[in-house]
Amino acid sequence: MSLAVLYSRALTGMDAPEVVVEVHLANGLPSFTIVGLPEAEVKESKDRVRAALQTAQFEFPARRITVNLAPADLPKESGRYDLPIALGILAASGQIPAAALSQYEFAGELALTGELRPVRGALAMTYKSYQSGRAFILPTDSALEAALVSDAVIYPAKNLLEVCAHLTGRTLLVQLDAQCQAQPIVYPDFSEVKGQSAPKRALEIAAAGGHSVIMSGPPGTGKSMLASRFVGILPSMAEDEALESAALQSLNGQYKVEHWKRRPFRSPHHTASGVALVGGGGVPRPGEISLAHRGVLFLDELPEFDRKVLEVLREPLESGHITISRAARQADFPAQFQLIAAMNPCPCGYLGHFNNKCRCTPDQVARYKGKISGPLLDRIDLHIEVAALKEDELTAAADAEASDVIRLRVEKARNLQLARQGKANFALGTAEIEMHCQLDAAGLALLKTAISRLNLSARAYHRILKVARSIADLAGEVEIKPAHIAEAVQYRRGDV
Repeated sequence: MSLAVLYSRALTGMDAPEVVVEVHLANGLPSFTIVGLPEAEVKESKDRVRAALQTAQFEFPARRITVNLAPADLPKESGRYDLPIALGILAASGQIPAAALSQYEFAGELALTGELRPVRGALAMTYKSYQSGRAFILPTDSALEAALVSDAVIYPAKNLLEVCAHLTGRTLLVQLDAQCQAQPIVYPDFSEVKGQSAPKRALEIAAAGGHSVIMSGPPGTGKSMLASRFVGILPSMAEDEALESAALQSLNGQYKVEHWKRRPFRSPHHTASGVALVGGGGVPRPGEISLAHRGVLFLDELPEFDRKVLEVLREPLESGHITISRAARQADFPAQFQLIAAMNPCPCGYLGHFNNKCRCTPDQVARYKGKISGPLLDRIDLHIEVAALKEDELTAAADAEASDVIRLRVEKARNLQLARQGKANFALGTAEIEMHCQLDAAGLALLKTAISRLNLSARAYHRILKVARSIADLAGEVEIKPAHIAEAVQYRRGDV
């Protein structure tokens, strides 16, 4: 037989469309051609495949070899097609049987020794392969990741010879158990943070309702410490949330199986570009906001980021996803992250410090704070101040609540939200706010006064209602009371 047909997968954003690998051998001068919009790394597979086959003691046919990767208009990238191309050559030349190839999909990069190297995007590819009803043969490291897809049939292989032995029936590969035992997850604990009861309360509210936060305070007051511990008080990840998060990490080749159900915490440096935050590239890949999906995006030293970079956060904060458009392709990535930002109150950092160290002029302070646009600040739900600790607070023994205790309250409040409206409070739409955030006469009067005195926008009005709803849920209250409105309003009047 001079023709072999195999199946593999491409990656287009979160999607993994099927790729049919057709290998044809014909008479003529020896040549090796790959068609079907291959990128440079796919074209280079010719040399990897030739060396791997020869190293494994197979015959490399001295014929005219044509490999077609269909559909022809879908760009193909990475080395994942090495394994199906090598198997196609062996099947087309009669060295392995071709009858069983249609039952499997294949992906794997070949070393010159015939060893299989891991490929990125194994989760997304396996999910689509499972829907097609085929089993998936993958490198061992990628197979461990792919096994997170429940009920998928995964066969891990270390090298090309093991795959060939399986297809010939000599030594069958052992199917990987598609069950992942969650490892104990240990986060930094809130009990390690001394004092700062007010910021801790605000972060608990943010965790309960999924709200974004900006913290302002002098250096060394614990802003970064609080942010790094915030992920530990978030509700435990559900199965579908964990799979979404893992799939996004897998697209960049960064996912580790031992991090299953661990909420992501991303903290890019302030020199990061807009593309680094939202994603992009010739072949679009997720950026920091998508890699933080279902977790936390922490932006420390917020005014030090380029203003144009920060502006790209405005749409994802509202919509929860990001669409990356290029001339030839488009990719849509989810981006439901919790933004935790931190900044100093002035260029020197000591404005408002009890030691009165600040020497910045009002113009310098205004320019510094002006680096963050009003529309971006308007989209952040809670604005809180983190004050410097005095000597007695700093030297006192830490006796704060542990993260586990706080998380129990947060999970209870989140469960109330899911039972009432099927989503967290931050995601409520305008009509849902009118339904679930109704106020009595006293609460409405208080909110009207706050809107008038603080010149709040319509967006800020809705966000105050959502934060008040989260405060009421933490208190176990069915109705929003004036005290809840008052607390929510104070998180909008912070001078950041």
